[in-house]
Amino acid sequence: MYQKLTIVGNLGRDPEMRYTPSGQAVTSFPVATNRTYTGSDGNRVKETTWFRISAWGKQAENCNNYLKKGSKVLIEGRLVPDTTTGGPRVFNRNDGTAGASFEVTATTVQFLDSRQDSEGLGGGSSDIETDDEIPF
Repeated sequence: MYQKLTIVGNLGRDPEMRYTPSGQAVTSFPVATNRTYTGSDGNRVKETTWFRISAWGKQAENCNNYLKKGSKVLIEGRLVPDTTTGGPRVFNRNDGTAGASFEVTATTVQFLDSRQDSEGLGGGSSDIETDDEIPF
């Protein structure tokens, strides 16, 4: 059996790197994807889906060194189910609404921003919906 997931989106915050007890680097960061469509009532609907990405080894170090909040990335990887439910991790937001976190282990991370774009991050615009709360 085989599973492969491809995500193109923007980082919701700066990556966080740590090391396992055996010394292997692991970097985690949230990625948001956006979809806009017209609902059945004729109104435009914006939908943001958040993914929690984990990269390992040399790839983790590169992500930590070169990515920052707002960076555009293409991630290829596999979904990691919640060990309790077998699905996404479900949680309650601060406002009481339900949310889900889709956990992904990256096999490939491609940086989509040019070097010039990444130097100018912070002052420019991104596709991330800033009204949405990052769920993790």
